[in-house]
Amino acid sequence: MAQKIPATVVTGFLGAGKTTLIRHMLQNAEGKRIALIINEFGDLGVDGDILKGCGDETCSEDDIMELSNGCICCTVADDFIPTMQKLLERDRKPDHIVIETSGLALPQPLVRAFNWPEISTRVTVDSVVTVVDGKAVTEGRFAHSVEAVDAQRKLDDNLDHETPLSELFEDQIACADMIVVNKADLMSEADVATLVARLKAESRAGVQVVKSSMGALPVDVLLGQGIGAEADVDARHEVHHHHHDHDDDHHDDDDHHHEHGHDEFQSFVVSLGEITDPASYSTRVAEVIRTHDILRLKGFAAVSGKPMRLTLQAVGPRVDSYFDRPFASGEARQTRLVVIGQAGLDQAAITAALVA
Repeated sequence: MAQKIPATVVTGFLGAGKTTLIRHMLQNAEGKRIALIINEFGDLGVDGDILKGCGDETCSEDDIMELSNGCICCTVADDFIPTMQKLLERDRKPDHIVIETSGLALPQPLVRAFNWPEISTRVTVDSVVTVVDGKAVTEGRFAHSVEAVDAQRKLDDNLDHETPLSELFEDQIACADMIVVNKADLMSEADVATLVARLKAESRAGVQVVKSSMGALPVDVLLGQGIGAEADVDARHEVHHHHHDHDDDHHDDDDHHHEHGHDEFQSFVVSLGEITDPASYSTRVAEVIRTHDILRLKGFAAVSGKPMRLTLQAVGPRVDSYFDRPFASGEARQTRLVVIGQAGLDQAAITAALVA
């Protein structure tokens, strides 16, 4: 069967930095063709903002689709499914689809929609990424401007205007596979650490909580999580049921900071010789990942006595491995692993554990 196209769902309140995160991802897409589905062009100020991130290779204007109705969950059949079908029927298919949801819409109904027969065989939810404004959450608000979020709610008659933001926030956390604590540059290290620990405790087991500034997350960390979220919708049930509205990241108040890249992340390569037992090596890799809170690990290994190269890929503690191709003649039979994590990884200890 043809490979399903992975789709990443990005959720989070107004002003958390979703648009900034997506723009950064597009500018660093490393040749991936990315299609975007976004609520309401008009509101988002996407026209200029997101398109600045699009090189011709990454995405063209045709690759950005707009949903006319803000609330995806109410318009799954009329709007979302046909938009997806249009995208999937193109000659030049995207490598990855990114869906930016409205800040007050829950991700759960959208994830469920991926089980619709019209699209279920062709696309899968790679992961749900919830972006939070770390500074606001630490200060006991859930958004930089609660007034702006409330104004956004009042514009939509379908909305339940009563649900406290704290409950909507809990539902975004309940559905997440990765939580991005954005605006870490505006917080003290102690506050960041406290919030990361709190969000880990409040989210499902195995959810990765990462911090970022200006939405600068390495594309390798953001995309390619391979979760298949539509298959475990029940595990992400809404804590609360409510009706919701659409998004507008237009007043993203982050713009006065300069981009300062990936200071929050580091990556390095570990090289070693052949390994003897792939299964026990995978177990060791998983242990090292857990001990050191590594986000991603990927690479190739040479296995003694096997002509094929072993591909290893890990997202958090889930390690996948398969033989992908024979080593070419003259190609060194060695093992090379790229380790990616938050800044401050103990490179020496990780290298020693992987080489041992």
